Amino acid sequence: MQKTTKIMASLALAAGLSSGAAQAELAGHPVVLVHGFQPANLIWPPASQHQVEQNGAAYWSEFWGSRADARIDWDSTQRLEEGIAVQAYAQMKDIAERGICATPCIFVTHSTGDLVTRYLLENQAAWLAADGLPPLQVLAVLDFAGAGGGTELADLAMSIAYNNSWYLWPAKEAVKAVLGFDPVPSSMGVVNDLQVNQARSQAVAPGALPRLRFVGAGSEYLGVTKPFIRGADDSVVPVHSACGAAVPGDFESCLSTLSMNGQVTGQAAGALWHNHFPVLLSEGAHHSGTIGHQRGNVMVPVVNNTTLNGLDVAFASRTYQARPWWKLWGSKDTFIEVPGSANSSMSALVYDTLN
Repeated sequence: MQKTTKIMASLALAAGLSSGAAQAELAGHPVVLVHGFQPANLIWPPASQHQVEQNGAAYWSEFWGSRADARIDWDSTQRLEEGIAVQAYAQMKDIAERGICATPCIFVTHSTGDLVTRYLLENQAAWLAADGLPPLQVLAVLDFAGAGGGTELADLAMSIAYNNSWYLWPAKEAVKAVLGFDPVPSSMGVVNDLQVNQARSQAVAPGALPRLRFVGAGSEYLGVTKPFIRGADDSVVPVHSACGAAVPGDFESCLSTLSMNGQVTGQAAGALWHNHFPVLLSEGAHHSGTIGHQRGNVMVPVVNNTTLNGLDVAFASRTYQARPWWKLWGSKDTFIEVPGSANSSMSALVYDTLN
């Protein structure tokens, strides 16, 4: 349960964002947030758009909420091309009318927000033109733990929804750890769209905007979900999705020459979708921690010291030699890290660096 003070802060933030006054900027650009899947919606469906907005404010309240100019909030009981698109477009239209993205803005997404944003950006110009409005000007998208490539947990959840056999109890417990309930076919909402093949069939035309990826591989939910996800994962989303790999696979990192902990070594990795750039990796950052205050994890720079569509990406970087505790002899290994990054959360490091 959310503490009363946190709820009140979230409601105040929701009111502030709806007032039309800009709240903050990132690298001098307005920020629009698109949240991820909210399992509680499937148990307690939002009764109104106002409740959807309250849920959206609470979702981002730990870090990004106070650093944004607008949000696109949506109901997880809906499907991507149906209710979610309708809800989201009404808010995109409001953003256009208020001129928030009349100059280039930056979208920040988490988890399923990656998939939702990909679908919206592919269609927004045509939708807004039909209402006599100019398209939103978007500089780049920052995707934290992006689920645009789907997750095997969604495939598992849908399979279990149609097969409640007792011998599936380990898989049922893994799904229940994330959803909070045993899945049933009539109450899965956007989980349908998060199945790997389904997610990868949506809005697949090469996008013109850079998608900056921030990827973790930490443990959450006591690790019960990890055996059911292909390759490395953050306990919800596999790295093949979070990195933006063009095809799903048992990948251990976003880059074939760099591990999630920064070791320069051979790794299983796939080719990436067009304009998808893994910027930071962290072996310890888990799914919710990427947008929260989780600290104590070393961050590894990948795509760095470059400019993407006018956005400067320049994280501090240190290369050093070290021998793991279990390696008793032989040469030391080479590692790359953002120095001091364990003292920061992933989101705080991104925000401070890009500013």
